[in-house]
Amino acid sequence: MAYPSRMITAYRTLTALAFALLAGCAAEVEAPKPVLVGDIAIEAWPLPAMPGTASPDLSRAPDGRLLLSWISEVPGRRPAFQFAEHIPDRGWQTARTIAVGNSMFVNWADTPHIAATADRALWAHWLQKSADAPYAYDVMLVRSLDHGMNWSAPRKVHDDATTTEHGFVSMWAQDDDRIGIAWLDGRNTGSGGQGDGHEGHGAERGPMTLRAAVFDAYMRPGAASEIDVDVCDCCQTDVAATADGALLVYRDRTKDEIRDIQATRFDGTAWSTPKPVHADGWKMPGCPVNGPSVAALGKQAVVAWYTGANDEVSVKLALSTDAGSSFGAPVVVDKGEAVLGRVAVAIDAQQVWMVWLREERGAQSLWLARYSPDLSKEVQRTRLADVNGKGRATGMPKLVLDGAVAHVVWTDVVDGTPQLKGVRIVAASAQAEAK
Repeated sequence: MAYPSRMITAYRTLTALAFALLAGCAAEVEAPKPVLVGDIAIEAWPLPAMPGTASPDLSRAPDGRLLLSWISEVPGRRPAFQFAEHIPDRGWQTARTIAVGNSMFVNWADTPHIAATADRALWAHWLQKSADAPYAYDVMLVRSLDHGMNWSAPRKVHDDATTTEHGFVSMWAQDDDRIGIAWLDGRNTGSGGQGDGHEGHGAERGPMTLRAAVFDAYMRPGAASEIDVDVCDCCQTDVAATADGALLVYRDRTKDEIRDIQATRFDGTAWSTPKPVHADGWKMPGCPVNGPSVAALGKQAVVAWYTGANDEVSVKLALSTDAGSSFGAPVVVDKGEAVLGRVAVAIDAQQVWMVWLREERGAQSLWLARYSPDLSKEVQRTRLADVNGKGRATGMPKLVLDGAVAHVVWTDVVDGTPQLKGVRIVAASAQAEAK
């Protein structure tokens, strides 16, 4: 897909200036002016994560707080899972540590998450090594009632004791004080794997399964379910709250190695029979490590995903108007060998937002597209940032809406060191009113 030069160059000024700011000096240095692109203003969003940070997660609490988590790996120190709260009208609060330790499993694709419930509790998960095998690790869950100053004792979310892979988690607020969690569960795979990288997962292994449970305020599990008995080994899952319950999306795997995106919904008691978002028919003998993203507003739900079906790499969007029971024909957002995917999607009453990564001639870039709510019209497409990192080093970007403002975070590499970056995207009219 060709991109007009005005779109490609629109963000040059911001990327040249904005990311000289570190969180520690943001209050002392005047931020560069927002860059106007069409009817939006893109502005730097200095983050409290210092150099050596990667694997961001970004979520919005019911009370409006934004929650940013990351993994910090500083030479000579143990890996640390940390987070910070962004409170409306008060900005970033002091960063805090959730967990630390050499046994923490750190991987560019399988990353921790943080979420909040209406009782103001914070919930977080990370991955903990269970054996020496490369992919033997457990999902550990904790809860905090004091803004992360103190955390509960960690507990394993799955009930098996196998030294196999458990990860690629999605979390959602099930009730005011309960958290839902879904994960890929390797208890039937036989071992923690000896391959080099997730793509090395072979056919000789037993199938990876998709499971879920709901934990109450006392960290007691309920509604434990095996949702799918054979799924793609190492693609991210995602979940969104619809008017009819939590909508979970993931990459399936058939006996014929078809790896398309499936959707299932939780009504508070049981999961619906998974259905394809779209029958791409992508036959893929190995895991693409490139999962879907989902967002919802009432009964409207939108799913974004990466596929290589029909020997053509592309990223697509599909819309549901019945809370994920069915989806319309997909829209191809981008295609071609330069498309890395790693999508993130969001929806509000006016539009659908999507970000994804591209890599051409060894250089990566982060892109934004906006569509009308019914996906019938592309409203805008622009390059958000030139990314210095290459390949896996840039991980998975995150996108969250807070009213009329979109927040995007991603991992870059600065002088060989990973570093989180962020931007805020504001409607130009709202920007003018704020002045």
